[in-house]
Amino acid sequence: MPRLMSVSLTEDAVRARRKTVTRRMGWLTLTPGTRLTLCRKVMGRKAGEPLVRIVDVEVLDVRRERLAFISPEDVEAEGFSDMSPEAFVEFFCRSHKGCTPDTFVTRIRWRYPDDAQ
Repeated sequence: MPRLMSVSLTEDAVRARRKTVTRRMGWLTLTPGTRLTLCRKVMGRKAGEPLVRIVDVEVLDVRRERLAFISPEDVEAEGFSDMSPEAFVEFFCRSHKGCTPDTFVTRIRWRYPDDAQ
């Protein structure tokens, strides 16, 4: 059974298959080859609120890196094509308590099931 991952802020980019990378504060044990089910919202759903599954993906690469090291290409792969790396880092830090540009985060890259290998 695939592990669930919320992509609420980038659902449109996931549905359009433009998002192929994400950064997370945890996810320390994730390994390449793992299947994930990307969902609208996983935790914090209200009673009776359905789990909306969007798509299953296969993890290709997992690594730890400083948040500030994000490249323009990765900002786009994150689903934020209109942001600069600096704006992305600022946004990420605002939305993740205790995160700074120097924080090591987990960078996860995936492919969609019908993508060429």
